[in-house]
Amino acid sequence: MQIIYPDTPITSCPDLYLAGPTPRDPQIISWRIEALDILNYNHFQGIVYVPERKSWIDVDYLDQVEWEYTAMMTSKVIAFWVPREIPTLYGFTTNVEFGFYLCQRPRHIIYGRPMNAPHTRYLDWLYQKQTGCEPKSSLQDLLKELL
Repeated sequence: MQIIYPDTPITSCPDLYLAGPTPRDPQIISWRIEALDILNYNHFQGIVYVPERKSWIDVDYLDQVEWEYTAMMTSKVIAFWVPREIPTLYGFTTNVEFGFYLCQRPRHIIYGRPMNAPHTRYLDWLYQKQTGCEPKSSLQDLLKELL
């Protein structure tokens, strides 16, 4: 598995983009660590784009969002995991990205959220409406769909 972060230019078509809320507080452990562990454990051999940085200091906002846009538009699959927690992982940007990419590329989206994630009912409805699929309720089940 090859992991690409935003400080690396996009030069190939990634197999997977891990979309969802990004912790901004260094005290909060990112859900993407578990996702990468699951992929590694299952011997995923593709390219994974992870939109997180080791440091968010002096990051050019436009560079970040351009990188994310290009990575999501070129990914074979966008895995949306929405472990929304208030007040630490709101996922406001995730909501917009989810709606945009689900309508643009519904066959390329997989989606899930923990059973207790607040304010995901509309995301669930839209995903079911656009894809005919049920959202997954565990990160492992979501990534098994990809594998």
